Amino acid sequence: MNARATFTRMEDSTKADWDLIIPEAIKMAKSLPDRVLEHLRLLDGDFGGFPIDRYSHCLQAATLALKDGRDEEYVVCALLHDIGDTLGTYNHPDIAAAILKPFVSEANHWMVQQHGIIQGYNFFHYIGMDRDMRDMLKAHPHYEQTAEFVELYDNPAFDSAGEIYPISIFEPMLRRVMAVPKNSIYKPAVDAQSGG
Repeated sequence: MNARATFTRMEDSTKADWDLIIPEAIKMAKSLPDRVLEHLRLLDGDFGGFPIDRYSHCLQAATLALKDGRDEEYVVCALLHDIGDTLGTYNHPDIAAAILKPFVSEANHWMVQQHGIIQGYNFFHYIGMDRDMRDMLKAHPHYEQTAEFVELYDNPAFDSAGEIYPISIFEPMLRRVMAVPKNSIYKPAVDAQSGG
């Protein structure tokens, strides 16, 4: 077992405590892609009544985006857009957006966070909701990108006969995108630790 800090209140922590904690935090951060991939695999076999399981849906959305020439960050967003289904039954886009936020652009983050409302146009009226809820977002600068994501990649990715690339195609992309945060309150510390 590794040495551990001894404080019982954060305010009582010392530089020596943080010299123990930081290396552990770095190890944890480096294994983030592994945990994300493991969680994504929880969607395998989870059909929820849909034509394909949620894992295949995520892979198919990413496949469509990759085949269309989208960059790695965008493809990873497509891959993870529904990863929150297992824990965020009532807010799955927020879960995916929270995971991706440190690593993606503001536009891609907003796209993932809002895709559920924009996709809702295609089914909300069947479940007693307002299908035009998306209209409240139309003035946002990232609305068009998100509507395009839904139309081209999320909406058509329920095709049991459609092409689905294996996770091995996307895993290296995910690892590159999640290698170093772009947006995080901890970015200065990350940069200092990595010499960047």
